[in-house]
Amino acid sequence: MKPSIGKAIRGGLAGTLLMTMMMYFVAPMMLGKAMDIAAMLGSMMGSNRWLGMMAHAMMGVVILPLIFVFVLYQFLPGAPWLKGALWGMILWLLAQVVVMPMMGGGFFSSQMGGMMAAAGSLMGHLIYGLPLGALTGKPQTA
Repeated sequence: MKPSIGKAIRGGLAGTLLMTMMMYFVAPMMLGKAMDIAAMLGSMMGSNRWLGMMAHAMMGVVILPLIFVFVLYQFLPGAPWLKGALWGMILWLLAQVVVMPMMGGGFFSSQMGGMMAAAGSLMGHLIYGLPLGALTGKPQTA
């Protein structure tokens, strides 16, 4: 099977845009503040928020979709949209157990709003994974 890199990147772009909009526009209604991923990543890298947003975009649009297509797609069960949702859940778990503690947010966002922040993060990662999987679809056969 030959994966479609173009479809995966388009899916990653759609998912990243939706997730980013959720963090900046929906999260304030849920948590009372935006989840400023650009500022968090930028400070973690010792730089500014623009570098943080570039890292967020590169991960969401290029790196994570390529891992999804080339490594995980064949192993995840179900329809393409479900595979994407499962990838989103895997990413959420990694974010809550590894990335958030590294950024000072605590284990499962305990220092950044606790259960509400962790639930919002789960929603964001599902919003990322669903279009990624749906737009990537089934890899093309060569």
